[in-house]
Amino acid sequence: MGLSTAYVTFKQGQNKTHKAIIIFLYAPKRLEKGYLLHQDQSLCGFNRRISVNPEKVLFGFFIVLALTLNFGFFVGELDNPDHHHVYELFAVIVVNMVATVLKFGDRTQMGAVLLATSLVALLQLFAAALVWVVAVHVTEAGLTTVTMASIVSLSGGAMLANVVSVILLIIETVMLRR
Repeated sequence: MGLSTAYVTFKQGQNKTHKAIIIFLYAPKRLEKGYLLHQDQSLCGFNRRISVNPEKVLFGFFIVLALTLNFGFFVGELDNPDHHHVYELFAVIVVNMVATVLKFGDRTQMGAVLLATSLVALLQLFAAALVWVVAVHVTEAGLTTVTMASIVSLSGGAMLANVVSVILLIIETVMLRR
C-alpha cells in the first residue's frame, strides 16, 4: 500500500478557481481509492466510497462471539463444576442460535459449509445442555465430575466447529475482491 499526492487547480464557473490536493492510497497493481483534500483541509471521497456493510459486521460479530463465549465455557478444569457455569452454557447456546439464523441467508457453497459448522456446534451444545438437565433434574447423583467432563467435552466439540467457522469466515474475507 502506498501513498501518492497530486496538486490540482480547477475552475468552477468563470471567476472561481480552487486549489486542491488529491491523495491516492494505492496498491502496487491498482488504485484503491482517492480523496480530495480542499484548501480548508476537509477530506471528501471522490473515486469510490468504502462503506461497511452492517449485515456482514453483525454476521462476523456473532460468529466470533459464539467462539469466544464457547471458549470461556470450555476453559477450566474439565471435571470441576465450579469452573463451568450453567448460564454461560446458556449464553453460548443462544449466541450460536443467532449465528445459525444469520447463516441461513447465504446461498453460496461457503455459506452452506458455514451453516453446516453452525448446525454441528448447535447439536453439540444441545447435547451438553441435555446432559446437564438430566444430571441435575432426573438422576439422583446430580452433577458429578464424570457428567461435567462429558458436558465440557461436548462444548469442546462445539468450540471446534466454531473455530472452523471463524477460519472459513477469514478465508472468505481474504478472498473477497473489491
